Amino acid sequence: MATQLDYYEVLEVSRTASAEEIKKSYRRLAMQYHPDRNQGDADAEARFKEISHAYDILKDEQKRSAYDRFGHAAFEGGGAGPGGFDFSGFGGGGGLGDIFEQMFGDMMGRRGGGQARSGNDIQTHVEITLEEAFSGVKKDVRVITRVACESCNGSGSESGASGVQTCPSCHGIGKVRAQQGFFIVERPCPTCHGTGRSVKDPCKACHGEGTVERERVVEVQVPAGVEDGTRIRMTGSGEAGANGVPPGDLYVHVSVLEHGLFQRDGANIYCRVPLRMGQAALGTEIEVPVIDGSRANVKIPAGTQGGAHFRLRGKGFSVLRSSARGDMYIQVTVETPQHLTKRQRELLEEFETEAGEDIKHSPEHTGFFRRVRDFFEGGE
Repeated sequence: MATQLDYYEVLEVSRTASAEEIKKSYRRLAMQYHPDRNQGDADAEARFKEISHAYDILKDEQKRSAYDRFGHAAFEGGGAGPGGFDFSGFGGGGGLGDIFEQMFGDMMGRRGGGQARSGNDIQTHVEITLEEAFSGVKKDVRVITRVACESCNGSGSESGASGVQTCPSCHGIGKVRAQQGFFIVERPCPTCHGTGRSVKDPCKACHGEGTVERERVVEVQVPAGVEDGTRIRMTGSGEAGANGVPPGDLYVHVSVLEHGLFQRDGANIYCRVPLRMGQAALGTEIEVPVIDGSRANVKIPAGTQGGAHFRLRGKGFSVLRSSARGDMYIQVTVETPQHLTKRQRELLEEFETEAGEDIKHSPEHTGFFRRVRDFFEGGE
């Protein structure tokens, strides 16, 4: 039996890690081992699948709780968990509603369908720039997934649909019932593995499963205003289900790369702009770039101090699924010159002399030095 890896070890986090820590570690590892970054590397591809599967379990509170209590047994199709209770069929993490549905479905007059409703969901990762997040973008992503077998058109039989019959063990329900104490528990049929169908002449290409593993390129539409960490759901772009079952969904995790000029906070954008001492003292007008590619003029009044903010309304980030936009905030920093010419030094010395005389007699200056004197003389 193959050794099953601990999901926490796969994501390189402790068992007490918060949901945010798990998410952060997943994104880091997913970027490192993503197939697009490791083309032709089978080990990286396998590692990416392990990381994605582990994150799928630990990001869900119910699944994580079940895993913490029972380990991998909570999700094994045919294994019994601690205490002899069979967890098969409960691995989807649907909660108590799904469990009672499986226990009492027939008693309440609800018969479950034999075939799975859809194929497995899959997930992948895509990186975009801040500008792409602002305007929206289409991205092609590569995914390794299961698709319908072309040889049998997804039926799993060499004879096509005519070669697929109702399972004789479960009569097409896909589940069998077993007595466990006071309860009658349903579990997937061991003969058809929950499909409710029996293939008499399995397809040689897919071995009767109806699906084969392939690499696909999927076009993802990233909407304008998307934030870092957003998950996009693409219905029907996941794994194809066995025996003609509709495909599952594809979840695309979006990472927004850091920008060299702008910092984003929700719908607002912040940008630092350096000013020379003369500009800050005398006042000026500067031109600054905007995230949409345009430029805006900002008037800097005389006497502006370092750290001052200037607001540009409506020049921030686009709001997701809205025509509204946030604001842009310009923070100025006053630069001190490091390499002066002789003339510049003379002018600054002259300025400092005059400014020093004015400041010396100002109430603020006099009060400050009086407090300094009192501090040292009083020892306080």
